[in-house]
Amino acid sequence: MLKLTYTTNGFHLEHLSQSIEEWVNTRVLLAMRSGTGLSVEPSTACFLLPQNLADLATLEEMGEDTLSVSQCDAELVEISLEGTWLTSDVESDEGLFVCVMDEYTESFLYQLWKNAQYQLTVNS
Repeated sequence: MLKLTYTTNGFHLEHLSQSIEEWVNTRVLLAMRSGTGLSVEPSTACFLLPQNLADLATLEEMGEDTLSVSQCDAELVEISLEGTWLTSDVESDEGLFVCVMDEYTESFLYQLWKNAQYQLTVNS
């Protein structure tokens, strides 16, 4: 499972071994026990990756139904994922997004994202 955490400062991607059902159930229980509202709904999440990442073309060839890669401009591609959006405020852009794909695809996408983060750090 991939988990994307969207905050006011950007987002963070994690690769988790937990099942999506188990993870969502835990989040619902946490919200109930803390008295926090929680909205859970099917959704799409997107993020950008540099066009020049090695093996990016491989991601496009994997044929995942829940993943699409679109060219944004000469430097960036947009990765779109289908999954579940969880937030305590439906009007906010902050929240958690989780999705499930083939284990290899999840690991591959996570590694691409980590490589992109490394490139940003080196180029800063």
